[in-house]
Amino acid sequence: MLNVAVIGSQWGDEGKGKIVDWLSSRADVVVRFQGGHNAGHTLVIDGVTYKLHLLPSGVVRGEKLSIIGNGVVVDPWALMKEIETVRAQGVSITPDNLIIAENANLILPIHPILDKALEAARDPSGKIGTTGRGIGPAYEDKVARRGIRLCDLEEPEFLKEKLDKLMFHHNAFLRGLGADEVGVDDIYTKLMEIREQILPFSGVPWKVLEEARLSNKKVLFEGAQGVMLDVDHGTYPFVTSSNTIAAQAASGAGVGPKSVGYVLGITKAYTTRVGTGPFPTELHDEIGEQIGQKGHEFGTTTGRKRRCGWFDAVLVRQAVKVAGIDGIALTKLDVLDGLDEIKICVGYELNGEKYDYYPAHQKHQAEIKPVYETIEGWSETTYGARSWGDLPAAAIKYVRRIEELIETQVTLLSTSPERDDTILVKDPFFSQVV
Repeated sequence: MLNVAVIGSQWGDEGKGKIVDWLSSRADVVVRFQGGHNAGHTLVIDGVTYKLHLLPSGVVRGEKLSIIGNGVVVDPWALMKEIETVRAQGVSITPDNLIIAENANLILPIHPILDKALEAARDPSGKIGTTGRGIGPAYEDKVARRGIRLCDLEEPEFLKEKLDKLMFHHNAFLRGLGADEVGVDDIYTKLMEIREQILPFSGVPWKVLEEARLSNKKVLFEGAQGVMLDVDHGTYPFVTSSNTIAAQAASGAGVGPKSVGYVLGITKAYTTRVGTGPFPTELHDEIGEQIGQKGHEFGTTTGRKRRCGWFDAVLVRQAVKVAGIDGIALTKLDVLDGLDEIKICVGYELNGEKYDYYPAHQKHQAEIKPVYETIEGWSETTYGARSWGDLPAAAIKYVRRIEELIETQVTLLSTSPERDDTILVKDPFFSQVV
């Protein structure tokens, strides 16, 4: 029996929601281990759609324990609003089934202000496409050792002292940008108003997870975004502010690396990206528009339109190696139905040189050109297929070619947003062929 870590293998938005929901039905504990409310999962269960941003997918299943780990930055107001929204859909969320790490850093009202002010001050060519929700500045405060953590709400006087020091720093920064300063008392008052709602959820996840390990319970570690948005391994600086690879599951939850278990990379059958940044296989034609419309490519959290392009096997293979991915869950294959031909990026060219990997330099990433392999498309539908026999031969050939190029196997194949429309090759929790 194994635990499972679920991460995105591209730039996020790979359809993780359905897969983590499918896996959470097999897990006992579900842990969100990084990111903030700038990402999200869409779950469709029995025709009901749940849009989650901070909450782990396990919350929609009352018998599961959900944990928001210390690797997450938590906006208390956004979280409580999300909890109330999901409760209104008939889901019970209490401190008995949701724990927030006591040492998780908080996103404060100052952080979105800083986020937007800094983005506005950047030269147009230097804008990174932030959502403006304060995730980056909150992580900056964390690593600068001046952040406010959930446990700080337990001691109001100590909290006030920390806020004074924090705002001294940030107001000096705002003055430098010519922006209005933010009062300490206003933030303190807002925190005092929210503390009674959020503190009951405070807990010690590493102890709970150790007990789960000793009890042989199955844990699902749930990531947000994708490997190419990792602050170290992604398309820097057009990345998120945290590590998105599976190794972060350990430090972001409070467990040893051996506890992470099977690493499942969620991978879209084509490629999408939200916001700015390099995108070698991006399509600016009718096919790109068709894929976006058919795939409903709009962000769960932001509603922003996603850029669409052909599958980039070089990029995904690199994600597989860097993140230690054991197998992928291939999603949205049905979006490619009806195309006469499909292209796959199998290499890059830059200044006459060939590359079999995605280079790290920002300038090189922007200038590199994809080398394509063209394969036959299919006219039949793959929507809702639940076995290999339901798939057109050309679609199977496409999947097998992807496996060859990324050098790992397809563990799950998703053919619609519904949870049961899944072809299972290997159960990640038990690592056995079924």
